[in-house]
Amino acid sequence: MQTWSAPQVPSLPVRGPQVSVHDTSSGGLVATTPDDVARLYVCGITPYDATHMGHAATYVAFDLLNRAWRAAGHDVHYVQNVTDVDDPLLERATKVGVAWEELALRETELFREDMEALRVLPPRNYIGAVESIQLVIDLVEKLRATGSVYTVDTDLYFSVTADPAFGQVSGWDRDQMLEVFAERGGDPDREGKKDPLDCVLWRGEREGEPAWDSPFGPGRPGWHIECAAIALQHLGTGFDVQGGGSDLVFPHHEMSAGEVQVAERGEAFAKAYAHAGMVAYDGEKMSKSKGNLVFVSALRRSDVDPMAIRLTLLRQHYRSDWEWTDDLLWASVDTLASWRETLASGAGAPTRSVVDDVLAALADDLDAPRALAALDAWFAATAAGDTTEPSAAQTIRTLLDASLGLAL
Repeated sequence: MQTWSAPQVPSLPVRGPQVSVHDTSSGGLVATTPDDVARLYVCGITPYDATHMGHAATYVAFDLLNRAWRAAGHDVHYVQNVTDVDDPLLERATKVGVAWEELALRETELFREDMEALRVLPPRNYIGAVESIQLVIDLVEKLRATGSVYTVDTDLYFSVTADPAFGQVSGWDRDQMLEVFAERGGDPDREGKKDPLDCVLWRGEREGEPAWDSPFGPGRPGWHIECAAIALQHLGTGFDVQGGGSDLVFPHHEMSAGEVQVAERGEAFAKAYAHAGMVAYDGEKMSKSKGNLVFVSALRRSDVDPMAIRLTLLRQHYRSDWEWTDDLLWASVDTLASWRETLASGAGAPTRSVVDDVLAALADDLDAPRALAALDAWFAATAAGDTTEPSAAQTIRTLLDASLGLAL
């Protein structure tokens, strides 16, 4: 699958520190320890609607990680999927009377346009579920060889208890898992399952639904095995960070990890699991089911500067739950206008300390609000008349672009 165009990222004058992130599985800050290449997997969209601010916040967050690793001297192997066949997509296509393939292609292209506008660095591998059918089949076959797979009617299920580490990604107990499993794509009450928490690996063919041939009958992949197979193929086991929104902690990341760890005989799926907070609007979590969405594309069509959208997202720490408001956006529009005016003179306050402070903040669990506070102080000092460094504006432009993805 085609990804989007990569923005030009300028080189920073200094190397950034090594990066630490909050690891959901351990509950604390952990240092990332990449080899020469840092490996990152971030779960992608199910393309049945446009990119909203909850999506954008997640992908901008992990773009910060990508940039912080690059600042620390690492190449980055970034992989992202597209769940271009799944129940929500099929249901939406039926409701609006559009072929599911057409809907998936249209919304994936809109997502690409939004990411490009927000200057999100593209993944090296951008992989759809449909093009990964054989990868899924191969992984299911490996799981069958371990005895962790069983059949209910024409569907194949994974026994989650086959993974001794099941539950360690989320840290949840069984009652917590059961409480949300059905809300997040699970089927705990299905008759014939060995455990209510067991998840679908392969969904047997249903009338009117797409299906692909396999050794276990025609059908299509379950949700979790899709990401498990793509990550395993392109990153291997023990990659540096599995990322996504906090609503993916369970079941999605727990299940994906368990499937790979059983298939690979105990090899860890990922070293760390980092999760972005949820974005609310009108007092509730932004979601398609509630219809309280603010779309990136709609704002772009209204001539809102994409850098103002990105700055609004960066003002919140990526792990925080927060609420989008128009006031936050218009404050960002005003801030960018002020910053551009200040940078127009070329000279400014000394930059060495602000460069160090910004890179240190981003290396410390992607603390963009702290980084922006350091920049706000530099802009205030320069606007107040400190122009002791003749080429300061160029250094700050480079810093904003390379570390925060803000092109001024």
